[in-house]
Amino acid sequence: MSLPAIDTKHFSEFLVDLLNIPSPTGFAEPAIAYVEKEFSQYKQLELSRTRKGALVAKWTVDNDLPPVALTAHVDTLGAVVKEIKSNGRLKLSRIGGIQWNSVETEGVWMFTSNGEKIRGSVLIDTASGHVHGAEGAKTPRDDDHMEVRLDAKTTSEKETRALGISIGDCVAFDPRVEVTNGFIRSRFLDDKACVANLVAAIKSIADAGQSPARTVYFHISNYEEVGHGASAGIPPEVEELVTVDMAVVGRGQESDEFNATLCIKDGGGPYHLGLNNKLRALAEKHNIPYKTDVYTFYGSDGEAFWRAGGDVALALIGPGIDASHNYERAHMDGLNATTNWILAYLLDN
Repeated sequence: MSLPAIDTKHFSEFLVDLLNIPSPTGFAEPAIAYVEKEFSQYKQLELSRTRKGALVAKWTVDNDLPPVALTAHVDTLGAVVKEIKSNGRLKLSRIGGIQWNSVETEGVWMFTSNGEKIRGSVLIDTASGHVHGAEGAKTPRDDDHMEVRLDAKTTSEKETRALGISIGDCVAFDPRVEVTNGFIRSRFLDDKACVANLVAAIKSIADAGQSPARTVYFHISNYEEVGHGASAGIPPEVEELVTVDMAVVGRGQESDEFNATLCIKDGGGPYHLGLNNKLRALAEKHNIPYKTDVYTFYGSDGEAFWRAGGDVALALIGPGIDASHNYERAHMDGLNATTNWILAYLLDN
């Protein structure tokens, strides 16, 4: 049986829109709501939220096969206000593993607790070359030396507080999305690209008038970047869980941007051998280009579920993402391969 066609135009449009929605961990509700709106178009899906705010979509199939689940996360790296400095600028506390050197001079949005948005940019505190000379090049790019310069008339802590800014307010870094020559460049492809993979697979099956081979839960996590996203929200009757998250591309890695990847082991240890072999067989059956790899500095939502006591067979697949937790890039070949792998898994009986 051939796999249903992927609507690549819809995939790209959905992903670009999702990437442009600020959603640092703890402030991911707008992105969750956007995915929920997309899912609501399919009458086959029964939607619910966890108490933690994750989105769960259930596609019920009337047979005796045990249900399965797939998870991807919509939360991203970001920051919160840690300190309002005497000059009116902000020190930040990072959410997740954002690299300071990758966001130096980047634009940000500051979201105040009263609903206001204030524009700003990230700079070192010795940014002016005509004041600090060579000192700027030597300044460490770390929590103590990076600051947000607000695009507002403020030169003091009092004036910044008068803008409505408080300690703990959300700061979202610009994604800088660009689609060119089959590539998508943006921050936070980890893991919004894989949320788009799930959406594309659902759309392909629904548009073809088909159904999954068994009941399936789609879990859209909102706390993955801090390690506990899918620790709750996967029903206990689920037999297999496939985490869909980015594949690591770089020196010493097998993964690349043009294939999907099956992760055999990451920082949390090896994944489930039986489910890994099942996914390999499906990829080979459907001529899906894939690689296998090991990720040293990596953890997944599936492992969060395992650590919380989840009793499932667990695997991890995803598209190759270059420069992870930096200015990331993916290619449609790897993204389409991942969607096809999801389709093959969902339709396999």
